[in-house]
Parts: sequence; structure tokens; C-alpha cells
Amino acid sequence: MPGPLEGLRVIELGQLIAGPFCGQMLGDLGAEVIKVEAPGKGDAMRDWGQGKPVWWPVIARNKKCITLDLRRETGQGILADLAAEADILIENFRPGTLEKWGLSPEALHARNPGLILVRVSGFGQTGPYAKRAGYGSIGEAMGGMRYLAGEPDRPPSRVGLSIGDALAATFGCVGALAALEYRRKTGRGQVVDSAIYEAVLGMLESTVAEYTEAGVIRERTGSILPKIAPSNVYPTADGEMVLVAANQDSVFARLAEAMGEPELATDERYANHLARGERQAELDARIGAWTATLPAKELLDHCEQHGVPAGRIFRVPEMLDDPQFRAREAIIKVDHPEFTNLHMQNVFPKLSATPGSVRWPGPALGAHTDEVLSDLLGYDAERIAALREAGHI
Repeated sequence: MPGPLEGLRVIELGQLIAGPFCGQMLGDLGAEVIKVEAPGKGDAMRDWGQGKPVWWPVIARNKKCITLDLRRETGQGILADLAAEADILIENFRPGTLEKWGLSPEALHARNPGLILVRVSGFGQTGPYAKRAGYGSIGEAMGGMRYLAGEPDRPPSRVGLSIGDALAATFGCVGALAALEYRRKTGRGQVVDSAIYEAVLGMLESTVAEYTEAGVIRERTGSILPKIAPSNVYPTADGEMVLVAANQDSVFARLAEAMGEPELATDERYANHLARGERQAELDARIGAWTATLPAKELLDHCEQHGVPAGRIFRVPEMLDDPQFRAREAIIKVDHPEFTNLHMQNVFPKLSATPGSVRWPGPALGAHTDEVLSDLLGYDAERIAALREAGHI
């Protein structure tokens, strides 16, 4: 299916997650994404994945892959030519790398004034930390997310995903789309500067204001939201974990009905948001004693009948088996020459007229080099062969 960004050309540099995930999102929505990798080696993501190296087919899906030795002048010149024909260039090198190669924003804009340059890095392009190495985990730590993740009596936890990288990539993608609108009005491109620590900071809700106005430092709270009750993970008779969220007064009244204790909704201990928040642990224990008597399916059916939000804690097997996931094709099977049962997340968000699609999984190293250099830059077969012989591609 066509995507809303069909006709846009993106050059993607760098490796791992923060830049390439931005490219994945643009490619999912229809852009032509040309991924540049080092000859003979490629992106380290080609080797990542638990069990099998299956991360590459996901993060490099819908991309054309070419090889260029960007540490040599010839490769840098070819990249400059490619950027002159592109709408967006994504990079997640350490700040100053492009400048060292003679490919600064000023140099690129001199040839292509409309180019949008998305620069994803640990600390941004300016400031005293700009040139520090900055992995996603460091951005999560300094951006405040790690401090809030986990149980209060233990050291901070990782959330289980590379969330800092993904957030910086997502904000970079949003910035690129905003810059496209500015270019439509003015004809001018610009730099989108997306720092991992700032992307994480941007998700911290009202924590900054809570401290500056009230002196409150939000702490780790495990599975609960302090003073927001009931909203927690509760046990079931068959050992499943079910999250029930009924902190709004009207929803709590429905939960009380479902529990067979409608009087709880008017009990002064639980009758309003403030009262329930003050007795959060007590209320959670009471609800947990009820849920523990029911198998998960029966509990979920009971909650659904009474209009109480509830859901199991899913792993991938449960997602693959769930009718909601299947009905919306949230996970799809993708043909791959090496992996016979490759599934991955579908394109999101869903657009009604131009939804985008997974057109192919991450390709082999350099699979599109000849095609791109020939079609985009007009190189003939002899010139391409010479570049390959010299190790430039």
C-alpha cells in the first residue's frame, strides 16, 4: 500500500537504533529510504537479536541498502551527491563527524537548500557534553527515566527496551515532518537536533514542575501510581497477571458492583479519588483477594461485563494469539529468504487513505548499491565496478 510520504527520498547514515528507527518510521510511511553502510561490515544491527539475528529485518525494512566508505574522500563525495538529490538526511554520529568529512549542514545546504538534516545524538549538537559518547542508556539515566523505573527498595531498572533511542528517533521523525511543512512554505530545509536525554526528559510528565513548585521529587513506585487507586496488577486463580484500572469514581463503582460489594462505592473509605488514594495498599489487598479467586479469563469477562478496564500482561505469544491483534493486523508475517516464520509489528499509526506497509524486510548488505548509483547519480557499470574494486563501495 502507498504511504503518505511516497515520493520523498531519505538518506540514512549511522547505525544501531537511534537514527535507523527514525528511518524505519519514514520508510513505513512510504518514503524511499537509502541506508548507507560501511563496505564489508555493515550496521551492527545485522547481528542483533535473541535466538537469531532478526532485529535487522525489522529496523531496516522498506530500506534500500548501499555501501560507501565514508572515511575516504571518494565516499564522502558520493554521499554529497546523494544528499543533493534527497529530501531528508538522517545521521546519528557523534557531533562533529559530518563536519570533519566536509559535509556540514552549511556545505550540504549550499548544494541542496531544501535538505532536512535530522541529527540524533546522545546530548545534542551543542553544549559542553555534545561530543561525549552518549548511548541510549545514558540518556535514560540523565533524562530522569531510569530513576523512576523499578521498585522503590531496589536500584533503578531498565524498562526492557531501548526506549531512549526509540524516543529520540521518534522526536527526530516528528521534527522532520514539521520541517517538511516549513520547507513547503519557504523552500528552505533546516537541521532537526534530537538529543536522547532531551527526548527522555520530554516524557517526564509534570516531574520538573512538581519539584520547582512543590519541592517534590517523584520516586520509584513499582507497579502503582501513588494516590491513584485502584490501578495495579492483580493475581488470578490460574497464576496469570491482570491489570485492573478503576481509579475514576464512576469506574470504581462498577468495579465494586463486579466484586459483589456495591456498597464500597459509597463507603467513606473509598468513595472518592482522594480517599482511595489514602488507602491504596489496603484497597489493592482487598481487590487482590477477590481477583485471586477467579481464573484470568473469567476475571476479564467479569470486568468487561461491568465496563471496568482490565487486561492481561502480554508477552509475544499472547499477542500472536489475541483476536484484537489479529483483527487489526498489528503483527504481520513477512517473507524472508533466510527466516521461515518471520513476524514483526505492522506499520503504525494507521492512516485511512495512505496506510503505508512493510514492503520488504531489511535487505542484504549493499543489495541496492548498483541500482542507486546508476538510477540516482547516473553512474555506468564500468564506473561502479571501478569504485568497488578500489574499496569505495
